[in-house]
Amino acid sequence: MRHLLAWTLGAAAALAAAPTAPVPTTHPNCPRLSASWYGDDRARLQRVICSRMGGDHPVAVFDWDNTVTKNDVTDATLAWALKHDKLLRPAHWTDTSEWLTPTADRTLTKACGTSVPAGIPLPTAANSRCTDEIAEIRETGTTTSGAPAFAGTWNHRRTVPQYAWVPQLFTGRTPAELASYARAARREALMAPIGATQLLGTHRVPAFIRYYDQQRDLIHTLQRAGFDVYIVSAGAEPITEVWSQGVGIDGPHTIAIRSLLDRHGRITPWNTGCGDIPATRGEAIPYIDGKRCWINQEIYGIQGNEAWRRASWRHRPVIAGGDADTDVTFVGDATGAHLVVNRNKAELMCRAYDDEDGHWLVTPMFIDPLPRRPDPYPCSTTAYTAPDGTHNPLLREDGSPVPDQQDAVY
Repeated sequence: MRHLLAWTLGAAAALAAAPTAPVPTTHPNCPRLSASWYGDDRARLQRVICSRMGGDHPVAVFDWDNTVTKNDVTDATLAWALKHDKLLRPAHWTDTSEWLTPTADRTLTKACGTSVPAGIPLPTAANSRCTDEIAEIRETGTTTSGAPAFAGTWNHRRTVPQYAWVPQLFTGRTPAELASYARAARREALMAPIGATQLLGTHRVPAFIRYYDQQRDLIHTLQRAGFDVYIVSAGAEPITEVWSQGVGIDGPHTIAIRSLLDRHGRITPWNTGCGDIPATRGEAIPYIDGKRCWINQEIYGIQGNEAWRRASWRHRPVIAGGDADTDVTFVGDATGAHLVVNRNKAELMCRAYDDEDGHWLVTPMFIDPLPRRPDPYPCSTTAYTAPDGTHNPLLREDGSPVPDQQDAVY
C-alpha cells in the first residue's frame, strides 16, 4: 500500500525539528521505533519501551478508532450495512435499546416502515429516510427533527446509549455475519482516497479509513520488545477484531462491546457485563471508566467492584493511548506513558496539557490534523463529565482544579 501521510505544513515542520540524538536504553537488544513522530514523542516512547522491556509481562493498551486508524471502523461498517440492506427489522424499535424514547420509536417506525415482517432485512439502501434517522441517532443521539432519541438514567462514565445501540442494531445476525460486513467495509474504506466521503441518506460521512503508520510501528515495536498489546474499544467486538488483525493483534487481545448470543448463536440486544455489573442492555460498555473496568477484568483478572477502581502499579498498562474523553481514565492509568492523539476533546486534553505526572505525550492526528483550538479548554469549569451527565471542574489527584489549558500541539 502506498505511503499515505497527510501532515499539515506545521506538523511536518515540527517533525523536521524533532531531536535525532541517540536514545539511552537500559536493554541491549531493545527494538527501535522507525516511523516519524511529532517533537520528542518518539524518543520518549523509546525510553519507556527500553526501560520496561524484559519486565514482568508489560502491557500496552490502545483505543482503536481515531487512535490506531483515521476514522471510525464501526461507523464504516454500519454505513456499509445500511447501503446493503443488512439490518433486520425489529418488532419494536424500543427492543433495540432500553433508553430509546417513544418519539424515536415512532420516528423510526414511520421512516423505516413495516412493509417487511420483523426479522427480515430492512430496505435501507433504497429508503433514505430510514437511513437518515439511524445515522442521525448514531451520530448525535437525536432524531433528524432534533428530538432526544434516548432518555432515562445511565452512568455517563460507563456507557452512552448511541454507542451501545450499534451492536444492538445487528440483533438477529451472527458474529460471523457482522465480521463479514466489517471485512467488506474495510476493503472499500482502505481503497477510497484520503478525504473521500460518501452519502448515507442525506448525511455526508467519511468513506476512507487508514491505519496510522506511527501506531502500526509502535505496536509492532512493543510486541518485539515483549509487551502484551491490547485494543480496548467502545465499538462492536466482531468489527474491531477484523481491523485489529491488520496490526497483528488477535481476538483475545481485542476488547470491545461483547454481545450476548441467543441459543442459535445470533446477536441479542444484551452485552456481557463488567465488574459487579451483570449482563445488561448496554449499561457497562468499554467507555470512559468502563474501559478501565474491562482492562482490569480481562487483562489482570480483577473481579467485582474492584475492577472499577485504579489498580495497583503492577496491574496497570505501561503505555496507553487514546484520542477522546472516552479514553481518559485508562490512558491516565498508564505507568510509563500516556499517549494522546489531539482531537480537541476537553477532558482528555486538559489531563494531557496539565501533565500532572510528567508522562503525558501529545501528538497531532497523523492524517489531516485539526487546527489549533482558539479558546482554552474549560478545565477549571466544565471539562469533567460526572456520572449523572453534568459537566464539572476537572480535579487533580490532590483535589485542586486543573487550570484552563491552551491548545499547543496541533
